[in-house]
Formats: sequence, structure tokens, C-alpha cells
Amino acid sequence: MTVLRLLLSICLVSSLSGAATIKLYMTDGTYQLAREFKLEGDRVRYYSTERGEWEEMPTELVDVKKTENEMKARESAEREENATLAAEAKAEREAARELQRVPKDFGVYVVDDDAVKPIKQAESKIVNNKGRSVLKVLTPLPIITGKQTVELDGAHSANIVSNPRQEFYFRLTNEERFGLVRMGEHKGNRVVEKLTIIPVSKDVMEEPDLVDTFRLQLGDLLYKIWPEKDLKPGEYALVEYTDGKVNMQVWDFAYRPGK
Repeated sequence: MTVLRLLLSICLVSSLSGAATIKLYMTDGTYQLAREFKLEGDRVRYYSTERGEWEEMPTELVDVKKTENEMKARESAEREENATLAAEAKAEREAARELQRVPKDFGVYVVDDDAVKPIKQAESKIVNNKGRSVLKVLTPLPIITGKQTVELDGAHSANIVSNPRQEFYFRLTNEERFGLVRMGEHKGNRVVEKLTIIPVSKDVMEEPDLVDTFRLQLGDLLYKIWPEKDLKPGEYALVEYTDGKVNMQVWDFAYRPGK
């Protein structure tokens, strides 16, 4: 649709000296509608769009400067509009190319040079004073009141990136929340988020350390996501979750400059 608008707009610009209607301003404040005009000595010759023929009048009756200034302003506005449409069309073409190169399977994909590579989903676990239990997304475990954490085994991820503004593609499973989190450390393991389970009500308060990101939707449930500011060296994860459901899905990576 944008490409069509661009072509139509270009046609309009090319017709400025042809079929485009201009206002030929008079010194008394009125104007004549014209297709074009030109100065010929002490006369202004113009093509009237109302009467469909060439006419002329004394130059002293025409406010030439006001007429020319308005024409220049209109041409400038149309050039800016065309530049905007061209940029939109380019962005749409690039988005279409990106959409084609991302696999259809849900999950997270990292942009590595010119390639798009999948990141394996991590196995997260709920940790409380009774031990560690694997977090089941489809059949959540019984939640024990008090403080808990969602963790990944090990201190470091095997997935390494060296770009502080690394881009990822995220194909969601459902219309759920998602984001980038910076992970903490607990007894040699990585903490994805902290949980507080309220007694009696069993309400869940989730506390992920979310990183500010830019997001660009490329298609149905498909997004590009990247950090707003340079990442600091450390352990991170892309996550998909529903507030209060303790169903977080995790794709981990580490940012290490120069690796």
C-alpha cells in the first residue's frame, strides 16, 4: 500500500508544471485558478483551469511573489512527503525480508552476522527452602507461600554474544508478555526472577529485572527485540510469561565484550 502511495505522489510532483492547479494571486486579494503561468514583458500569461484556455492580464494586477512563494512551499512539502513515503516503503520491504528468514517454530533467534540462529530454551527451576523443582509451563507446580526464585542451573550461559546492542527475533507462543531480563546469582546458579507468594490468597508477585528494550513487530506473534542502551557484561535471558501464573519460559545468553 505504501509503495502505491509513493508512486501516486511522484506522479503529482511531476505534474506540478502541468496539470496541477495553482492559485494565481491578484494584488486585490483575490486569485485565479491556473494550471501554469509565465511572465511576458508587462503581461502575465496563464492557463485558466476554470475556462480551459490561455488568458493574460497586466503584471501590475498579479501578486507574482506571493504566487511563487506558495508554489515553492507546496513543492517542498510534497518532496518531504515523498521522502517519508520512500522511507516507509523501504522499511516495509526490509521487514518483509526479515519475516521470511525467521523460522516458523516459536522461540528466540539470535542475529549472528548475516545468519539467524535459534537459542535453545532453558530448563528453569523454582527454588525454595525445600529444594529445586523443574518449572512446568503447562502444568505449574504447587506454589509454596513465602520467598522463592526462578533459576537456571550453572553460573554462565553457553550462548555468548559480543554485541552490546544484540538483536533477537522472538516468535511467541501466545499473546503474552515478553522481555529481556538481567539475571542475578544465587549459590552458583542464575536467578531469572524473584517470587513472593502471599499467604492465604496465594497471589504471586513476580520481580524480574527487566532491561529497557526496543520492539518491532514483524508479523503475527513475531517481534524483533534489542536493548535501548548498551548491555553491561553479564548473564541475560529473553523471557515469555503471564503475570501471576509462574509460567515463565526462558532463553538464556551471556554478553561478553570481545568474545
